[in-house]
Amino acid sequence: MSRSQWRADETKRDPHAHYAQGVAAIFIHHTDTPNDYKCADVPRTLRNLYTGQTRDQKWGDLGYNFLVDKCGNIYEGRAGGTDRPVIGSHTIGFNQSTTGIAAIGTYGPGTPVPAAMERGIAALAAWKLGLRGVDPTSKVRLTSTNDKSRYTKGTSATFNAISGHRDGFATDCPGEALFARLPAIRQLAADLQGRSARPLFGADRPVSGAPGQPRTS
Repeated sequence: MSRSQWRADETKRDPHAHYAQGVAAIFIHHTDTPNDYKCADVPRTLRNLYTGQTRDQKWGDLGYNFLVDKCGNIYEGRAGGTDRPVIGSHTIGFNQSTTGIAAIGTYGPGTPVPAAMERGIAALAAWKLGLRGVDPTSKVRLTSTNDKSRYTKGTSATFNAISGHRDGFATDCPGEALFARLPAIRQLAADLQGRSARPLFGADRPVSGAPGQPRTS
C-alpha cells in the first residue's frame, strides 16, 4: 500500500529524501503497538505512527522504510521511492545503505508471529536485497556512523544481511519472538530469490540475481 493509499499527510514531512548508494542489509523492527488490530484499520495506525515520529521524535518522516501487518500486507513507509535506497531513521548508526522493515505489533516472548507476516517480510526482503544482488543468508560489513549504536562511530562490524534492530542498537526490538524467527525469514527470502539452502559465496560478498517485486496491498 502506497503512502497515498494510507493517506499520509505529506505536509508533515521533510520534503527532501536522502539516498545511499544502495541497500546492503535490512534491519527488522516491531512497532511496539497492540496486536489485536484488524488489518483494515492499519492505515489509521500508520497515520498515528507517522504523527508521533514526525512531531514528537522529529525524524522528518516515518523512520521505517516499510511496514508489514499480520495479514502480510506491505506498506510504504519513508517517502522517496520504494525501489530506491532511501535513508531512514530506524537503526542509529546504521541507517546508511540499509532498509528498515517494521512488523506492526509487539512480538515479545511467547507471542506467535503470524505466518503471513513472515512471508510478507521475507518477500519484501528478497526483492529489496535482490535489487543489489545480496543473498539474504549472507553476511555484510557495515560501518557505524554514531557512537550511540552498539559500535562506536567509524567501527566496521559484520551483520546478517537480514538482522534485528537489537543487532545494531541496545534494544529489545524486534522482540524475542520475531528475533527468533529471523533465521527462517532469511531462508525463505533466499528461497524466493531462487537460491540454494547454502550461500553460494562467503561472507561479505554479494551475489547476483534479483527476484520480482513483492505484492503490496
